[in-house]
Amino acid sequence: MSDLQNDTGDDYAAAAAVTAPNMQMVLTRTLNPTALEVIDESSEHAGHVGSNGTDFGTHFRVRIASPMFEGKTRVAKHRLVYDSLQIFIDNGAHAIAIEIL
Repeated sequence: MSDLQNDTGDDYAAAAAVTAPNMQMVLTRTLNPTALEVIDESSEHAGHVGSNGTDFGTHFRVRIASPMFEGKTRVAKHRLVYDSLQIFIDNGAHAIAIEIL
């Protein structure tokens, strides 16, 4: 079973809405974080490039710590997060600010 499948084997990622809880679920499954907070900051970017007019689902902040980051450069840590969230980027997440804890 891949990290992007639920317990029944159904691929939930392809249909997953771009939401903070869904991002948190994927990050939990892929990076096994010791600390994680995903915040939808879309309402703070209303009218900006990438805004979808709904005030949610486009701009996020991820605060994360993971043992998978050990020994990796800052760029490599960010790449792990972006790679984990690629399905959401492909489906409308415009900006993801990452804070490695």
